[in-house]
Amino acid sequence: MAVATRFDAIIIGSGQAGNPLATALAAAGRKVALIEQNLLGGSCINYGCSPVKAMLASAERMQQVATAANYGIKAGKPTPNLRAIVERKDALIQAKRDGIQKNLTQEQKGITLLHGRATFTGARRLRVALADGGEQVLTAPRIFINTGTRAAVPPIEGLEESDFLTNVEILNLKELPEHLLILGGGYIGLEFGQMFRRFGSRVTIVSTATQLLENEDDDVCAAMQEQLAADGIEFVLQADVHRVSRNADGIYTLTAATPAGERRLRGTHLLVAVGREPNTDLLGLEAAGVATDEKGYVQVNERLQTNVRGVYALGDVHPGPQFTHISYDDYRLVRDNLLHGKRRTTTGRPVPYVVFTQPQLGRIGLNEKQAQEQKLSYRVATMPVRTIGRAQETGHTTGLMKVLVDGRGYLLGAAVFSEQGGEIMSMLQLAMAGGLTCDDLQDMVLAHPTWAEALNNLFSKLRQPG
Repeated sequence: MAVATRFDAIIIGSGQAGNPLATALAAAGRKVALIEQNLLGGSCINYGCSPVKAMLASAERMQQVATAANYGIKAGKPTPNLRAIVERKDALIQAKRDGIQKNLTQEQKGITLLHGRATFTGARRLRVALADGGEQVLTAPRIFINTGTRAAVPPIEGLEESDFLTNVEILNLKELPEHLLILGGGYIGLEFGQMFRRFGSRVTIVSTATQLLENEDDDVCAAMQEQLAADGIEFVLQADVHRVSRNADGIYTLTAATPAGERRLRGTHLLVAVGREPNTDLLGLEAAGVATDEKGYVQVNERLQTNVRGVYALGDVHPGPQFTHISYDDYRLVRDNLLHGKRRTTTGRPVPYVVFTQPQLGRIGLNEKQAQEQKLSYRVATMPVRTIGRAQETGHTTGLMKVLVDGRGYLLGAAVFSEQGGEIMSMLQLAMAGGLTCDDLQDMVLAHPTWAEALNNLFSKLRQPG
């Protein structure tokens, strides 16, 4: 049996929780091993937030040029160079990876970085198959699982053999799709859909749901679909795709049952964006006795501890909201509990998020559906963006703002579908955290003409639901 190298802590996965945790533990004098099978930085850096938003910025520039005449500016028709767009994205991401590599290997002593695949052989013992050959055996009293997720592949006949795209492969296309079919109406599908439509591709979004972003309120979903349809995106909703094929010319055919009967949808490219599944199947969790749910997510308590003493799970690999900022807060929670003597938990923490279409959808707290399910008494205010002075001046008049408040006037939640929607939502989150009431925000002196100024008028429209 190989001799095991002992560490104070082992972190499996170089994601948005694992990297800062390694740094914090090492700075506190702990001997830390960080194991990464793929690229440093996890999903956010490599095929999530950063690369997608970099390419969305190019799509936004395309739109600005395309609509310049509306602002009295003469400009030619924009033509995207997808290869150059991807090269810009790659340069940004490589700089981020290099920064992580430097931080883990040069700027902080006490971290051993291993590239390879980790497998549990016991509760606190791992075997690492190194990428450059050979293996190492490691032990530690504390092990942190931060292995993230990958694109889920639905069990559709012919899909596995069709050479489809996920959010990873589509980021590296060098030629523009003629007709991009997107399976899934969630935020990943919507962001890529608008991006490639603005680049010039024909885009069709296919979903089993009755509306986009099915967990949002109906009026918010309708506003999102109206905007994307105005961009030229086509939708086939309530569509049960049961077969996928691809012919010799590379054309995909999706056969779907719809309320109007069976349909065959054809396109040159297919993006599958129907959800995520955890990267736990190759970890050997059964050898450690670590419990997972029926989907493979690692079960944790409110302190992110698994059922095995000393083993934790952070980030997307455990059940719950899958956002980078939640993963980062997982790190802070564990850091504070282990190093600062606190007793932080995940109970009641806010879950803000943004869909980075244009306009953005910023969300915090409860929506109407959730308030009704919880049988809460609330008032609601909704205001179209076109009534806001800043929107009229900038030409960004699409969308709506919506807030819910309780009987005492405190905010329960907000949906801000507008230009700078994520930033405005964050202001409302700060108000919630600070205990400001709707009266405080309605009467607050806000600079004119700003997007934030809309809050004065928004809260004047509060009414009972129905």
